[in-house]
Amino acid sequence: MLMFPLARPPGRHYADATLRRGQWRLSHHLRAAAAATSGGGAPDVFDAVPALDDRMRCSALLRERAAGGDHYGCTSLLRWMLARGLRPNRLALAAAVKSSSALPDCRGGAALGRCLHGLAVKVGYADGAVVAKAVMDMYGRIGSLADAHTVFDEMSCSDAVCRNILITASSRAGLYNDVFHLFRAMLASGVDESMPTAVTVAVVLPVCAKLRVLRAGRSIHGYVIKTGLEFDTLSGNALVSMYAKCGGSIAMDDAHLAFSTICCKDVVSWNSIIAGYSENGLFEEALALFGQMISEECLPNYSTLANVLPFCSLVEYGRHYGKEIHGFVVRHGLEMDISVSNALMAHYSKVCEMRAVESIFRSSKMGDIVTWNTVIAGYVMNRYPSRALKLFQGLLFAGMAPDSVSLISLLTACAQVGNLRVGIRVHGYIFRHPELLQETSLMNALVSFYSQCDRFDAAFRSFITIQNKDSVSWNAILSACANSEHHIEQFFRLLGEMWHDVTQWDSVTILNIIRMSTFCGIKMVRESHGYSLRVGYTGDSSVANAILDAYAKCGYLHDAETLFRSLAGRNIVTGNTMISCYLKNNCVEDAEMTFNHMAEKDLTTWNLMSRLYAQNDLCDQAFCLFHQLQSEGLNPDTISITNILSACIHLSSVQLVKQCHGYMLRASLEDIHLEGALLDAYSKCGNIANAYNLFQVSLHKDLVIFTAMIGAYAMHGMAEKAVELFSKMLTLDIKPDHVVLTALLSACSHAGLVDAGIKIFKSIREIYGVEPTEEHCACMVDLLARSGRLQDAYSFALDMPPHVVNANAWGSLLGACKVHGEVKIGQLAADRLFSMEAEDIGNYVIMSNIFAADDKWESVEHVRKLMKSKDMKKPAGCSWIEVEKTRHLFVASDVQHQDRFSIYDVLGSLYQQIRGTQGGTEHLVVTYEL
Repeated sequence: MLMFPLARPPGRHYADATLRRGQWRLSHHLRAAAAATSGGGAPDVFDAVPALDDRMRCSALLRERAAGGDHYGCTSLLRWMLARGLRPNRLALAAAVKSSSALPDCRGGAALGRCLHGLAVKVGYADGAVVAKAVMDMYGRIGSLADAHTVFDEMSCSDAVCRNILITASSRAGLYNDVFHLFRAMLASGVDESMPTAVTVAVVLPVCAKLRVLRAGRSIHGYVIKTGLEFDTLSGNALVSMYAKCGGSIAMDDAHLAFSTICCKDVVSWNSIIAGYSENGLFEEALALFGQMISEECLPNYSTLANVLPFCSLVEYGRHYGKEIHGFVVRHGLEMDISVSNALMAHYSKVCEMRAVESIFRSSKMGDIVTWNTVIAGYVMNRYPSRALKLFQGLLFAGMAPDSVSLISLLTACAQVGNLRVGIRVHGYIFRHPELLQETSLMNALVSFYSQCDRFDAAFRSFITIQNKDSVSWNAILSACANSEHHIEQFFRLLGEMWHDVTQWDSVTILNIIRMSTFCGIKMVRESHGYSLRVGYTGDSSVANAILDAYAKCGYLHDAETLFRSLAGRNIVTGNTMISCYLKNNCVEDAEMTFNHMAEKDLTTWNLMSRLYAQNDLCDQAFCLFHQLQSEGLNPDTISITNILSACIHLSSVQLVKQCHGYMLRASLEDIHLEGALLDAYSKCGNIANAYNLFQVSLHKDLVIFTAMIGAYAMHGMAEKAVELFSKMLTLDIKPDHVVLTALLSACSHAGLVDAGIKIFKSIREIYGVEPTEEHCACMVDLLARSGRLQDAYSFALDMPPHVVNANAWGSLLGACKVHGEVKIGQLAADRLFSMEAEDIGNYVIMSNIFAADDKWESVEHVRKLMKSKDMKKPAGCSWIEVEKTRHLFVASDVQHQDRFSIYDVLGSLYQQIRGTQGGTEHLVVTYEL
């Protein structure tokens, strides 16, 4: 390969020697470049022009090919000419040099350019300005700036174009100091032909923007005004872009001023000013300029639309603006451009209009990987993970190779549905493609995926393999640690390593510290609060909200309220966080006060209040709020329906559950946890058939769905079916957790399957690797006690580890003692309960009944005195039934029901049939009224 060393630049006195040494190499590089196009033979055009022996005609054709971007064809033609002794003229050789710089290095573009320079020196073309400029530009493009400067220094007469070439090359190479040096040299030359032009300004100003040197940019602006270039479109566009990228309100005023002075605004002018306003967060102004652009009959291009659509979702009535732009796109036939269709789909995804996204996607005939990624990301963003997984399969079937963006969305979808198996396959794919291991953002997503699936060890191993860790990487693994109190030590060790690896903690790091501090106690929370105040992070609403939440979790609601009142810039999220604090402490009235004082509310606000009402059995308020939510124009989401299902369960209303089910189908709410909640609601309202049907039609049966169905069988006493379904779940390689095992033990307890229950309990730790919880132990006590093995149940309860001792186990034992008339063990169990739940009147009533059944009236009197001393009163019994979609409520000692006389007549008739006496009815009525 013919090379010219930097220390001895190519000149005419080296030409003969270098040409003799590299003549065959020139032929070699031309042949290699030509082979890329036609396999080494002459281009097809030569067949059409058999008499291409005319030098001028060949030179013209060579220039035409170079101008048309056919660089491989240009080199093939040059080879053909040289092989026949046809020397290209100056313009043709300059065109060939430019084509060589456009060829990739793997095709020998750089080496070919150097060889053509040698040829130009040999034939005497190097003196000409046209060839010299082409050679300078070639060296600049391949990064040989020293050679470009050498050619420039050998030129007898250099003009502004030559200097612009050097400035452009220096800018491209990132040598920004050289850019300013060359610009100052042009100013100092004093020669009109060498003074900066509009092209010079257009090259230097982006460097000012990149370095954020606004002062230098304004100096150049002064030169532009002085020389009258401010009216030039090219320099005006560069000024607008420079001011916009430097940022700030003053800079944007300057940008608008520069824009207004452009005499002939083109589409680039409008794009620059619109992009400037959007990059500085001035979205309303950017949209106004877009409307002005159309009103002045300047037709937006693809770049304009790609700039405007992303921020339409961020402004008021953004959904409306997006549809208007979509209509404009269709009217002007711009929908065929991939970048525009991708921008439209991204916009509709942000405004939750996935049907529009699907429609555009189906109509796209030439979608690229960005198109697929946009739709998949839209599904993930709108919580349709199942559709995202299905579309990813379609991407593979279409023969496209997923990139890092595709895999990031896929991992997020897997995390949303808890699909560990697919996530592990993605990890394997990444491992098999080493280039993906270089993508830090993808590896960060992998760490987050394992963290959300509660696989800390896998998350940590993935973190270790990240080659270029950034702050997101560290925050991802810290977030994984903060999920559990078992990783406190490791959290603070990693935090110390991050301090040495990353220059500064960001707000996300502080959020992780605050989350972990809830496991460490109120002292750590207050320390985190103090650090946030010192570094100024409490001004970040997310940090302030996290501190509020931490105080609430530690039970220090007063501290949370104090912080809430001290925050100046309270927003929707802050109000929601405070309501969430009240939710954790069941403070209904305080939550209502905060809710009513909020100027703006979002769907989360309504969901928090409905959940608060539902968990406090305020069903009427929950339903009223649910209707009010819809009257405000909001659409209930999966959380809204989950909350209202809790109220339906409390009322045992199958009709209301069916209405929720119907809404889910109409709104296409696909969420595995919502399906589980609906299945649970059907079973708890007594409709096991609908619960089973829902389980059968579920497309993605995971642990949540199986747990809900096994719990339904347990509740309805269908233990055999519960055990059978559990075995089926194991065959699907779904690992059980403590919740499904609790449901299974409960099923065995209700059905009296003692041996099966004991076997399952033993397998909890031995087979499934799950540490028995207090719920498991309570189920075992209940299982043994129900079957009459009271002594075994008592011994089991005594042997329970201290961390799982709970009132439920002793309560189950006490209830069984009442059934079996066991006074001694019952009294022992009651003593335990009286110390654990001193205010639970039910325990006292049961113990009193046990004593009464055994005629121990002195003990009965003792228990009643205890109740009286504690001022305990048994709440009135209550029951209800739903008849023809109407709920009927019955309370003990309440004779206010509108149909009470008819009810009493029926009860009397039934009692008369049972007893065969007339007086029984009167006694029944008196008893009911008491």
